[in-house]
Order: sequence, then structure tokens, then C-alpha cells
Amino acid sequence: MTFFRSTLLATAAVAVLAAASALFTGLGAVGGSRTALAQEAPSSFSADQKAAIEKIIKDYLLANPELMIEVQNVLEAKMEKQQADKLKAALAENAKEIYRRSTAPVAGNVNGDITVTEFFDYNCGYCKKSLPDMQALVKQDSKVRVVLKELPILSQDSFDASKIALAAKLQGKYWEVHAALLDSKARATGASAIAIAQKLGLDVAKLKADAEGPEVKAELEAAKSLANKMGINGTPHFLVGDRSIAGAPSDLLAQLAAGVADMRKAGCNYC
Repeated sequence: MTFFRSTLLATAAVAVLAAASALFTGLGAVGGSRTALAQEAPSSFSADQKAAIEKIIKDYLLANPELMIEVQNVLEAKMEKQQADKLKAALAENAKEIYRRSTAPVAGNVNGDITVTEFFDYNCGYCKKSLPDMQALVKQDSKVRVVLKELPILSQDSFDASKIALAAKLQGKYWEVHAALLDSKARATGASAIAIAQKLGLDVAKLKADAEGPEVKAELEAAKSLANKMGINGTPHFLVGDRSIAGAPSDLLAQLAAGVADMRKAGCNYC
């Protein structure tokens, strides 16, 4: 059982206990702990009666533990819906910045009909793992458009590598540097990014100057601000239409392709 699900189960147990206690004691509120509820019970109940009521509740829950699972499932579904609603609202509010920022790096078909956006860090193992899926998506779908958001949250090395990659965009070689950094098993740094760019024939002097320039700085700040607004605090994170995929699941390519297909079918005027 994951920590998240065990926490939900504990929360569900408290909710069941509180609700049952409120029912037995005639209280209007269902929040709070068993002790608090007992303390708030009407004065007409003696201490022995309160203890007896709590024992009845406890014995019932122990005899019917599936009730806590049922409450947990309802609570989990409610939380998922709340999160989905929050995401949809955030997507609608920030859609242009997510999918159509004019200065953002783009892979695949720059004029594509559906956009997939990825937030990543060059030193993130799962970002490296997801690279083949992103390459396959671009290769198998000639109409898909991929927007890449540099989110170097792991280290200064990641930040330095991101600056060089974005500077490479100004020389038309962003995707090549991006893919090489993620494909490398070595730690991504500013120096390793420069070495890659040099092998690709880029002007290194210009690259270094651009890496410290206003365009690169603006792109990094915009991606960071957007991630904060969307509640994205880990990498990789993918957005397609009104869908969000965190991490690098084993079926990432299938999920992304399905999301793109569904957006095409339903129509998406912002992605």
C-alpha cells in the first residue's frame, strides 16, 4: 500500500468513526477526533455511556472493515475530481502560455494541430527515460507539435545546461542539444552542454553570450512561473489538451498518443 493510499485509509477511518459517533451522540458536527467528539457529547450522557458508545462504534468498524475501504474509495474519487477540476481551470486560464507561447522551444511540426507540452530537467532520470517516447511520438505523428518547458529544479548544473540549450535555440539547434543532453548518461552541466553544441558546429562564443542574455532568462522565468501556477513541482510532467501526465509511466507513448487523438476528435482551440 502506498503512503498516499494508507493516509487516505486513515483519513477514511477517522471520518467513519466521527460520523458514527455523531450519529450515536446526536452531535451535528462530524469532524474532529474520537476524544474531541466524546468531550463535545451532550451532558445527558455519562462517562460510562460515552465509553460504551465508543466501544460499539469501534467493535462495529472492526467487524466491518470494508466500510472504511468504501469511505476511502469515495474520498479518493472526490479528491481526484477536485484535482481534475482545478487542473481544467488552470489549463483554461494559462492555455496560451502552456501551448502557444511564441518564444518557447518547439519540436515536431511547428504548425501542428495538437500540442503536447513537457516540463523537464536534464538531470532527471525519468526525463531521460521518457525521451525515446517523445522521439517516437514526433516520428509517428507528423502533425503533432511538442512544446518543451525547461524546469531545472534539481541543481545548478541543470540550470546551467538549460541556459545553453535555450541559447542553442537561437542558432536553430535546440532539439539536437536537448536530445543529446537527455540521451547522455553523464551528468548534464553547462560544460557538457557546450561540448555537445560545439560538436554540432555552433558558434560557442555566441552561445555563451546568449546563455546570459534576456531571451534565455525570460524563457526560464516564464516556465518556472507557469509551473508554479499549474502546481507542477516535479519532472517530467506532460500536458495535452485538458490532460495531465506526471512522471514517466511505462505506457507514456500510448497515453500521449491517445490524448492527442482524443483532442483531434473533440476539437481543441488552444492546443
